[in-house]
Amino acid sequence: MKHNFTVRQSALDGVETFLSVAKHRSFRRAAAALGVTPSAVSQAVRALEARVGAALLARTTRSVGLTEAGQRFLDRAAPAFEELVAAGEAARDLGQRPTGLLRLSVPRAVVPLILEPMIASFCQAYPEIEVEIAAHEELVDLAAAGFDAGIRLGQFIAADMVAVRLTPPFPFVVVGSPDYLRWRKRPERIDDLRNHACLRIRRSNGSIAHWPFVDDNKAVEAIVSGPLIAHDYHTLLGAAIQGMGLAQLPGPLAQAPIADGRLQALLTPFAMTTPGVFLYHPGRRQVLPKLRAFIEHIKYRS
Repeated sequence: MKHNFTVRQSALDGVETFLSVAKHRSFRRAAAALGVTPSAVSQAVRALEARVGAALLARTTRSVGLTEAGQRFLDRAAPAFEELVAAGEAARDLGQRPTGLLRLSVPRAVVPLILEPMIASFCQAYPEIEVEIAAHEELVDLAAAGFDAGIRLGQFIAADMVAVRLTPPFPFVVVGSPDYLRWRKRPERIDDLRNHACLRIRRSNGSIAHWPFVDDNKAVEAIVSGPLIAHDYHTLLGAAIQGMGLAQLPGPLAQAPIADGRLQALLTPFAMTTPGVFLYHPGRRQVLPKLRAFIEHIKYRS
């Protein structure tokens, strides 16, 4: 069954025209200011009066004045219309130059590895942009949560997002401290992890992540156990350095402590390689200058 719908006439139709007539006290001068004909001004005002249900202007052959209803309408409509114009100019400003608040949703592990080295230089290059970093592990709906962009591992980014690469692909590495390994046999095969304390991470959906590996060109997952479950990789990194157990970490996060001897890489022949870290956002048509400036900055700096 078909339903008949009518499109409601805009409550703003004729308001700008009325305000111009009220300002100039003349249909002719209002028409010149608006760039239309006096006839068009007269028609717009009559339509507004009909919609309001009261005469707003008192017309004579020599002058135009306000009725009491017109004065009341002017007193409330003029500041509201000015606010509307200001709102449009503010939105236009955001759409034309890099300014405003740039909100980013990122994992905690990404902040020191990727963002800290470039945030200072970005803020210096674009002083009119404020940067807000929400560091958490949960995958969020960017639009619903009010974020301009997010940063995540490539495998966790939805296919309908526009992704910008921040890092090359890298492995997930199993690491242990020299103190931990001094009293335990180093694992040589994936199955050897059953005899070790393994530090685990809880995903944003509540499940505890298995440890992914590649064995004979096949992806496998190891179910491990241990004394600690964390919600972020930085906590696992600190616990591994303290000798609490083995941890499986993103390669860039483990690189420095491996290099300085605080951790040792294990099971490297079975390490799974991830696509890398990407910045992602809803689409090219929604990219404001503030985000475009940030994307160009990180491309140049990376």
